Amino acid sequence: MSTRTGFRLLQISRVARGKPNRAIGCKYQTTGAAPNTPAQSLVQRLWHSPVGVKTVHFCDFSRPAEKLSLTQNLALTATGAIWTRWCLIIKPRNVLLAAVNFFLGCVGITQVTRILLYQRSLTSSTLSQIAQEDAKDIAEATKTIASDPNGAAESALKR
Repeated sequence: MSTRTGFRLLQISRVARGKPNRAIGCKYQTTGAAPNTPAQSLVQRLWHSPVGVKTVHFCDFSRPAEKLSLTQNLALTATGAIWTRWCLIIKPRNVLLAAVNFFLGCVGITQVTRILLYQRSLTSSTLSQIAQEDAKDIAEATKTIASDPNGAAESALKR
């Protein structure tokens, strides 16, 4: 049976069941739309969908670095590197898929760099605070030694 014959049999069975005018491939029909709402094209529906291209995009560089996951972005980097190599090894070579995976790895590297720079900026400020506290402790110890050198030497020997 060819595809055309199968399609005709499907249409005949639909007429027999009382659904003659309904289109067969309507995936995106909605029943809850208001009657005055203008119909949107497929591209508009995909763009404005909560799980569409605009909201779910893997290279969201505007997201703050403190909300990024280091392990997830390391996994993206490794996935991009491994699959780029694999796409070039297999026969036939899939250069387009290799390009996509290469850019996935580039995005992962960029995000990992952002995360590491953010973490470094946090530890740098913490290290500077620690250095300031250590400087205060050294100044206090110096004052103690200057005021009572014998007592400071004895307390150092006891430790």
